[in-house]
Amino acid sequence: MKGLVYGGGGERSWAEVPDVVIRDPRDAVIRIDAVTICGTDLHILAGHVPEVTPGRILGHEAVGTVVETGAAVSGLSAGDRVLASCISACGTCRFCREGRYGQCRGGGGWRLGHDLDGVQAEFARIPFADLSTHRLPRPVTDEAALMLADILPTAYEVGVLNGGVRPGDTVVVVGAGPIGLAAILTAKLFSPAHIVAIDKAESRLQAAKNLGADVTLTPEQVPLGSIRALTGGLGADVVMEAVGLPETFEMCQTLVRPGGRIANIGVHGKPATLHLEHLWTSDVTITTGLVDTSSTPRLLDMLVGGQLDVSSLVTHRFGLGEIMQAYDVFAQPATTGALKVVLTQ
Repeated sequence: MKGLVYGGGGERSWAEVPDVVIRDPRDAVIRIDAVTICGTDLHILAGHVPEVTPGRILGHEAVGTVVETGAAVSGLSAGDRVLASCISACGTCRFCREGRYGQCRGGGGWRLGHDLDGVQAEFARIPFADLSTHRLPRPVTDEAALMLADILPTAYEVGVLNGGVRPGDTVVVVGAGPIGLAAILTAKLFSPAHIVAIDKAESRLQAAKNLGADVTLTPEQVPLGSIRALTGGLGADVVMEAVGLPETFEMCQTLVRPGGRIANIGVHGKPATLHLEHLWTSDVTITTGLVDTSSTPRLLDMLVGGQLDVSSLVTHRFGLGEIMQAYDVFAQPATTGALKVVLTQ
């Protein structure tokens, strides 16, 4: 079979790799029907996630068809169409019992495309398959389901819920890539008064506006002044960092009001300065987090019920064998306008 292999130092290749097999009774093997590329994959290629070693198959967002299950898998059968979650869950450790699957200490957490081979391949092995997959209702398309593998639960849990978005809030999302756009989409569920999107790329600011942002700004447009004008001089109630750069995290600290909340979603590969000399008297709450995906069933219900429209998030489509080209397109959003790219086989 073939997979997208990380070669270290920014290198990647679509190459022949060993066939996947069941290694644990709780495993399932799926045929990949549709897969997408995440901003985290670009962070890996840039060397920001050193735990990922050369030779690893990348990818952690897929829809597939079950072809084989281990002896201990009870909820899946060959032929089932499933969403493979970006997070694996053992189900028995302390954190899994609390629904905090991202912190699993029993062999789960973020494994696919991290320290286990991922899903940007023709087939993939899914650990803890009963808890780490979701059978998909027939009306849900592969493309729509892919948005629930990572970006929707990440934005909702790590951004919106951690940030404590409430009705009437002014919410600022720094970074209007797929995660930031998903944060805008799910923040709307809580009826904020204003949603402000900040990004360098005009195409992404337009996408943010289409999804519900009522103010869009580039970093050069003095966001602080604009946001204070919206809030009577106070600053934003909730600021979400959805880029993963020191300068964007520092920007968030300037935009939040006293008593406000900063929710960090971005993947950071370098230290960022925490300006406690300004924040220590301001009652500001800062949250971090890795997605748990405990919200995926609820988000799936909202998708089926028509309460979430994710159709505009997919901008480019490729065959799985065109994944090298798809990476090039996804990595240059300012010139290609790419949001999510979907690959099918």
